[in-house]
Amino acid sequence: MDWTLECSGCRTVVTAEGLPTVCSACGSPWLVRYDRQTPARDDVPLGSRERSMWRYREFLPLRSNEEPVSLGEGGTPLLHARRLAERLGLSGAVWIKDEATNPTGSFKARGLAAAVTRAAFAGAHRFVLPTAGNAGVAAAAYGARAGIPVRVYAPRTTPKPLLAQMAAYGAQVETIDGHIGDCGRLSRAYAAETMAFDLSTLREPYRIEGKKTLGLEIAEQLGWRLPRAIIYPTGGGTGLIGMWKAFRELIAAKWVEGPAPRLFSVQATGCAPVVRAVEAGLDACEPVANPVTVAAGLRVPGPLGGVLMLRAIRETGGGAVAVTDDELTAGAALLASLEGVDACPEGGAAVAAVRKLLDGGSIGREDSLVVFNTGAGVLYGRDFK
Repeated sequence: MDWTLECSGCRTVVTAEGLPTVCSACGSPWLVRYDRQTPARDDVPLGSRERSMWRYREFLPLRSNEEPVSLGEGGTPLLHARRLAERLGLSGAVWIKDEATNPTGSFKARGLAAAVTRAAFAGAHRFVLPTAGNAGVAAAAYGARAGIPVRVYAPRTTPKPLLAQMAAYGAQVETIDGHIGDCGRLSRAYAAETMAFDLSTLREPYRIEGKKTLGLEIAEQLGWRLPRAIIYPTGGGTGLIGMWKAFRELIAAKWVEGPAPRLFSVQATGCAPVVRAVEAGLDACEPVANPVTVAAGLRVPGPLGGVLMLRAIRETGGGAVAVTDDELTAGAALLASLEGVDACPEGGAAVAAVRKLLDGGSIGREDSLVVFNTGAGVLYGRDFK
């Protein structure tokens, strides 16, 4: 391996062999640290490579002789949203990163493609994970692509089209009365009982590496110049952490010049552990007892990556904001009607957050912004409208 794993908590370093889970010493997530030298940007033939996230092999956990488990994920459009900017009173450029165009309909395709790839190479024979919806769809699809069975635990409130999609890909879908934290406990118990590999958010190190390509892609699409801020709907937070890692690595390799974009986490008022931690000046997130929101992907009461999200937000000078279900629903409708983007409720939350961040002075009218739509609204069956 030309990378190692460093614990994000106690800084223990281990080899990347086998099927790593969280750090056994402190329970924190692992982060991939590359031992290889990143070549200069001009020496990498990006122009001749496929339009998928794997075009960034120099930044990914893939050796030269390996082919990933792939469905063509990544390469999603970055749309200049002029009408949306005008409606929100912004004079700076606003782009929508539309992750709905991924093979499984959401940004989860990136992380699960990387996680399944590395686990398959390490000999995993079965997968399990908890999901609020989109991660289960992606895990089921990439498990099918790899020929490895998948079991998914999902809240019974998960939108029915998402559950049907998981089943269509051949996953064994178990629905429960409870939230994703309850599903996580069942997932870990099943993994311990059957030796299935747990693909839960941040319980293995490679979903971050897949999500890291969000940042790599934005940098390339903007001509290797970085936006002032990124507005990102946050549940488990793998994408936020991944982009933070991506920009650090790009700057270190001199592919771009800093500073990194300011990272803003968007949550729902009914489940906002990151927002509460930022506002209270805490170093960790306190779990939400009764998470309630129509945005299934934001209904994560106690994210394992809370400490890392707070580091990413503070190191980049970003922040966190919560929006109501009515506000995020209106945001999704606005994005669809003004820009033709089939926004999921989480994408609607990011749109609604722009207005709040502007009104609160956290962003300026002239700032260049990337706003994320993380998945296709149609997969929710329009239940959130």
